[in-house]
Amino acid sequence: MAAPTYQYVDLPDASIVTTKALLTARENIADTVAARAMMCIHGNAGFGKTLAVNTCLHELEASRGEEVCRVTFRARPTARAVRYELFETLRLPGEPPRHPSEFDRLLKTALSERPRTFLVDEAQWLNGEAFEYFRYLWDEPATQIAIVFVGGAGAHTVLRREPMLSSRIFIWQQFTRLTPEEVLDVVPLFHPVWEDADPADNTFADEQAAHGNFRAWAQLTAHVRTAMERMDRPRPDRDLLRWAFSRLA
Repeated sequence: MAAPTYQYVDLPDASIVTTKALLTARENIADTVAARAMMCIHGNAGFGKTLAVNTCLHELEASRGEEVCRVTFRARPTARAVRYELFETLRLPGEPPRHPSEFDRLLKTALSERPRTFLVDEAQWLNGEAFEYFRYLWDEPATQIAIVFVGGAGAHTVLRREPMLSSRIFIWQQFTRLTPEEVLDVVPLFHPVWEDADPADNTFADEQAAHGNFRAWAQLTAHVRTAMERMDRPRPDRDLLRWAFSRLA
């Protein structure tokens, strides 16, 4: 899939590549949505979680007409904050109810109208109260929702501390660094600057700067692309790579 811009930097000619993690996520998300269940995708920053999930959910929107609602929270939201965010995301008419019980009835009614999938990004910012509220809505027999929690390692830790919620998680998936073998397979497909590069130079770039982190590869690629244009080089070499590394220190 072509990507006009990359998620971290504006990177012309970058492509979304089907890593093993993305293929696994595609299968896991499809199964979770079909079961109207909850899943958690977690891992350290820059490993491609959000990009992979958005890609997979976009496919479900296009092929199956799945309605996807994307929500992101910051700074330990309360249940009250979750209510208001869902009210805005669902584009419900009128003013938000003042009383929690009334608000809950409104949300349950709206979530019972038709199937929806919620992508809850940056889930490491959720505390136990916020996670519990999502469980409360999902547990309602009439609601037709699937929930994909995506976040850093903290999301996994907080979820595991909530037995009532963690026991309901249908699938857990951890994103990890690209292995050295994956780097050689995937990076040349990610961007044209790496297509004709010496595989040993790609390995050198990964060992010295990118370390199997896709966000770091995007940043490095942007600097390498600039260096190739300014130095009029047809492909990356060690001198050019060291210049790019100097910008990342």
